[in-house]
Amino acid sequence: MKGWQAACTGMVPQDHLDALTVAEDARQRREMFERAPDTVLNLVAEVGGTVVGWAALGPSREDDREPQDGELLALYASPDRLGTGIGKALMRQAPAAARERSFRRLVLWVLAANTRARRFYERAGFLPDGGSSDWPVSGVLVPEVRLGRDVTPLDAMAD
Repeated sequence: MKGWQAACTGMVPQDHLDALTVAEDARQRREMFERAPDTVLNLVAEVGGTVVGWAALGPSREDDREPQDGELLALYASPDRLGTGIGKALMRQAPAAARERSFRRLVLWVLAANTRARRFYERAGFLPDGGSSDWPVSGVLVPEVRLGRDVTPLDAMAD
């Protein structure tokens, strides 16, 4: 939740970000984890017993994708941990986990205006593949783009 507020300021309506609360975010995440199918893998990064990052991957949710296509559903690091390698560590694990699940390709969605996140993903080998969508938030359509990459042994993320 705090990651969203920090990363998305100016990209999604501020009233949406202001309405996010820790309690509601925790409730929604608990529900999401309870409902998640066995095909979704959650990866966490911990420092001193505190979760400081999270990634989730599973089969692609899109109808036009192949069964061998996976999706990086989420990748977040605590705002106070940005730039410390937490995201890179999770990103190194995601393609390896995707290969273990026999995915040949991994896609993700990112806000089109989120240049920091897009640079991060591009350094990990994700490139725009032509997919785009508008996410409705508080009456505003927020553009998203789809990035993708093969999950070959090309998993060394550039520094």
